[in-house]
Amino acid sequence: MQHSARLLNPILIVGCIIITVSFAVRASFGVFQIPIAEEFGWLRTDFSMAIAIQNLAWGIGQPIFAAIAEKVGDRRAIVLGAITYAAGMVLSAWSVTPFGHQMYAWLVGFGIAGTGFGVVLAVVGRASSDENRSMSLAIVTAAGSFGQVIGAPTAEWLLSFLPWQQVFIVFAVAILALVLTLPFMRAPQAISKAELQESMGQILGKALRDPSYALIFLGFFSCGYQLGFVTAHFPAFVTEMCGPIQPGGVLHSIGITTTSALGAVSISLIGLANIGGTLLAGWAGNHFPKKYLLATIYTGRTIAAALFIIFPITPMSVIVFSLVMGSLWLATVPLTSGLVAHLYGLRYMGTLYGIIFLSHQIGSFLGVWLGGRMYDQYGDYTTVWWIGVAIGAFSAIVHLPIRENRPASPVAA
Repeated sequence: MQHSARLLNPILIVGCIIITVSFAVRASFGVFQIPIAEEFGWLRTDFSMAIAIQNLAWGIGQPIFAAIAEKVGDRRAIVLGAITYAAGMVLSAWSVTPFGHQMYAWLVGFGIAGTGFGVVLAVVGRASSDENRSMSLAIVTAAGSFGQVIGAPTAEWLLSFLPWQQVFIVFAVAILALVLTLPFMRAPQAISKAELQESMGQILGKALRDPSYALIFLGFFSCGYQLGFVTAHFPAFVTEMCGPIQPGGVLHSIGITTTSALGAVSISLIGLANIGGTLLAGWAGNHFPKKYLLATIYTGRTIAAALFIIFPITPMSVIVFSLVMGSLWLATVPLTSGLVAHLYGLRYMGTLYGIIFLSHQIGSFLGVWLGGRMYDQYGDYTTVWWIGVAIGAFSAIVHLPIRENRPASPVAA
């Protein structure tokens, strides 16, 4: 089947819907950090561990669901992911122990994997023409940012009149509703004759022997660390460490009167700014070497994070940081996934990107868990923040030696 010559097509639109809802729910968990801890009298580490496990399960599940999609069909993989995701949310709603939340987080994480980037980006990538692929991947990634824009404020709004348990149920219903969009998602199969002649084992072996694949794997770790920490802890970070919002100021006049509200809004601002940043990254990926773009993004993140923690934390600095970090937030995803597709082809792109994404989620696990652990130990997030700065600098450097020419295919016996 031929790739769609049009940028906008039904597969792209459905992919955006799935990613938006999946990421809206996923991005809201930081808002529940304080309400759940206060209701049960838990340490910050307890619920942080649940979110950390969720991120780790997402990473482990990503190549698994991608392989399921490539073997039995994309839509079946997404249905399985949606059911798993919703089950994890419902069971978590009735859990009253840290252990329960941490166990059900495995279901939530696997569900995110089944409705997330690994499956959806591979479908959209196969359905896109060569000239549209980078921008198509960027649009789907930006849809995840839109989910982030609406997720945290929606959770905050629902919590104003519903207990957190009922909010979890509402989110579970929204996730299950995604299956209604799947009849419109009919993606072409992998295309090139050379790719059809290679098995998954051959493609995996080629990638694992390539030093560039290892560098991409290592570089994506810091992206996960930074995103995991900020998503899970930044609302609480802002609530507790930001200077007060002054009555009569701009924020106060538009209804943002507490640092708690500013913390939820900051996640939305990150997502909003990332829509533009991701689309720009998608465009740039068609015109410039992806490794240099990735190195630039990680350098920008490192500088922004260092300056934010050095200077006093005020409502204005929170807004500026959110917008700057947001413009660099998921801009790495279309470039990283596009680089994997360029180097190793489209047929098993989902599985190969899923393995790379595991590194991202290991980083995310550590960012979330260390955030809670070090908060309980030191009473603030400063140490874990500086670790993120150092890891970001490492990723900026590690992308530079990557070779963007496609490695040779193995010679058939």
